[in-house]
Formats: sequence, C-alpha cells, structure tokens
Amino acid sequence: MNPEDVLDNGDALVVVDVQNDFCPDGALPVPEGDRVVPVMNRWIAAAAARGVPVYASRDWHPRNHLSFDTQGGPWPVHCVQDTAGAAFHRELTLSDDAIVVSKGTRFDKDQYSAFDDTGFAEELARHGVKRIVVGGLAEDVCVHATARDGRSHGFDVVVIRDGTRAISAESRQKSEADLESAGVAFV
Repeated sequence: MNPEDVLDNGDALVVVDVQNDFCPDGALPVPEGDRVVPVMNRWIAAAAARGVPVYASRDWHPRNHLSFDTQGGPWPVHCVQDTAGAAFHRELTLSDDAIVVSKGTRFDKDQYSAFDDTGFAEELARHGVKRIVVGGLAEDVCVHATARDGRSHGFDVVVIRDGTRAISAESRQKSEADLESAGVAFV
C-alpha cells in the first residue's frame, strides 16, 4: 500500500524504537529488525509530503536500569542513554522536526509504550491528532504496547505490517490478534 494513500490530516506517524540495539548486531536484536528501516523511510517521506507530524520513540535507559538482567530484569543491557546502541539506526531518515519521545527513563519501572508516563497522549491531542500510524520495533513488545495504549487514549490506530518485525512468529501472531481485538487496524 502506498503511504500517501493512507496518511491524512489529523494523523501522526509514530516510529517506535528503530534503534541500533534492536537491529542485527545490537544488544537485543529483533530478527531482521533493520528491514523496517527502508519501509519506515518511505512512510517518513510520505508524512513530510502530506504535512503529517512524525514522532520517534526510543528506549532511553539509565545505566543499571531495573529491566536489565544484571539487575534482575528480563532483558540484556540495551539502549543505555548516550550510547551507540541507543542511537536511531544510521539509515533511518528522521528529519530535524521529528519529535523524539523518550521512554524507559524511570528508575522504578520499565516503559514499553510511548504513552507510558511520557505526556505523549497530551502532546498528540494538543496538535489535533486523531489517528496514529505506527511502525518499528518490536511488533510484539513496544509497537504492541504503543498501539494498544493509543487505542486506550481514544486514538484510532493503524499498524504498518511490513514496517514492523517481531521477536518470534508465534508472539507476532498473538500480538496481532490482541491488537485486532482492541480495534487496531493493519495496513
């Protein structure tokens, strides 16, 4: 599907966690995670052409974050603030006017969703956004949480199926079924 045919006034494009640590050779790689980059670049270009705002979320963990396995959490150390692993993928073409939403910054909990204690819902509402179009990494973790929370905040949500990759085929299938039951659409 052509992104220009999907994006419209009242939309926002949300690029979720397309960071080095989630791509091949990263600390917590999503299989074929880098394959979302050209897809999301097409959507970013289409958003710019249509005047649709672009938001890019990122994990931005403090050192020794409670989600790290070294601290008893479920994940290896990843996306530590101001490290190469936390940087957006070098080929991702975010413009200077893209707004970065940092999450995973809290010391007392992890934040999978771009909406979790970030003020993101209020930011979108302030700018008249009614629908978010979401892609990025990983479909079955942070994309899922962001899409689900977007619905719970009253936004229409569309997930770009070829602009995401999941940790596994099984968890992708479960994630998509859950999102569809929450009213999330896929393109």
